[in-house]
Amino acid sequence: MSKAVILVSGGLDSGTLLYYLKKKKVSLHALVFDYKQRHKRELKSAVALLRVAKVPFEKIELEFPWKGSALTDKKVKLPKKRSVKRMSTGIPSTYVPARNLIFLSLATGYAEAIGAEKIYYGANALDYSGYPDCRPDFIESLNQTIKKGTKRGDEKKAIKIEAPLVNKTKKEIIEIGKQCGLDFGKTWSCYSGGKKPCGECDSCLIRAKGFTEAGFPDPLTTKK
Repeated sequence: MSKAVILVSGGLDSGTLLYYLKKKKVSLHALVFDYKQRHKRELKSAVALLRVAKVPFEKIELEFPWKGSALTDKKVKLPKKRSVKRMSTGIPSTYVPARNLIFLSLATGYAEAIGAEKIYYGANALDYSGYPDCRPDFIESLNQTIKKGTKRGDEKKAIKIEAPLVNKTKKEIIEIGKQCGLDFGKTWSCYSGGKKPCGECDSCLIRAKGFTEAGFPDPLTTKK
């Protein structure tokens, strides 16, 4: 059985990827990052998903010394009520400088230390908020860097980063999650945190669009 590292944020994409890989019988070792983000709600979802899936995980705590993002600085306003068209142009204030580059670099060190062959993360380049570190060319470039900058790469056994959902729509991701038995009620997408999703931030709107197109209700927003 192949061994792999997976990054789990607690969101819809990483939750789906977790269950997708579990179904494929991949031996997973997860990383959860507490980077002093705007709220802890997604961290709780990440831990809950991993415990239910019975996947071992490490929680890495770090704090970026810089601000510049609505997800790390509460003084920066979250974008709200934006159209999907507006989301697809430009990079929003929720972008955290070099976040995935840093996370994937740490994951590379972890993977090399434990003998994992691959690193998986739930990047998505279609229904997303314009982040440059969620695009296929970023992943391809980083894989070339890993080949050049690691012992495994020097031995021609380079660790490879893969993002199986990168070219999927949110509708398709939700359908995959459903097929793999993911409990969507344990995931969290809202940037605002709180007890209930705000329904207005980019992440909430993208999530709602996906569930509508998939044709079934989101358990986080469905009234009981």
